[in-house]
Amino acid sequence: MCNSLSCGVNTRDFRLIMKYYYALKIYSCNVFVVALLAIFPLVPRHLSNRAYRLSFMGTACSSLYSLYSLYGRPRAWNLQALQVYFQSVIATKDFIYFIYCLTFVTSHLCLKFALIPILCRAVEHVAKFLRRNFGRSSLYRKYLEDACVWVESNTTTLSILSSYAEIGLGFLLIISLLSWQRNIIQAFMYWQLLKLMHHAPVTAGYHQSVWATIGRTVNPVVERYAPFLSTPISGIQRWWFR
Repeated sequence: MCNSLSCGVNTRDFRLIMKYYYALKIYSCNVFVVALLAIFPLVPRHLSNRAYRLSFMGTACSSLYSLYSLYGRPRAWNLQALQVYFQSVIATKDFIYFIYCLTFVTSHLCLKFALIPILCRAVEHVAKFLRRNFGRSSLYRKYLEDACVWVESNTTTLSILSSYAEIGLGFLLIISLLSWQRNIIQAFMYWQLLKLMHHAPVTAGYHQSVWATIGRTVNPVVERYAPFLSTPISGIQRWWFR
């Protein structure tokens, strides 16, 4: 049996956790609606482009809020404390999505394809939010329950879809280097982020599965029609797995 002090601390911690989750789900609902506006074909172009930017900004803010709620801030603002702090958060999903959003919100390229991972993440949070807060509603049970149950039982499918989109964006950025909209720094930073996703435990399983599928398709073609590419591909792989 706990004393009054420990019970008070536990109650306060529980309230903080519930406040954090509630705020995160509200952010995700807003991001979901705005992202749908960004990809809906009948929305005017200027409004669609603004919704595109707001989707990334909203996800970046929710990811930053999540990092602050779970890990706090660095103990000090010197190099050693910052290094320790970043080592503790760099492999988390929130940090990865924060960098992902910054990569595209600061870019002049408007790749609606990049909203797929944002939508998948928002859909998961929205489904949990609706089930938790409106599970007893007749409207929810009639129109939304089946969709929410499907989302919550197919999170692996959504994660793999996000991984395909994230990797596909990497190749789109390489292709964009041939156009007047090329951004070498953005392409380099994004491939560093893909490398982090390949190694971070929260995303490694999905990304490694997608890369294995790509390898099974591409490697036989390279060996048969372009064997001269084997050497540069081997060099890239050594950097990738380092």
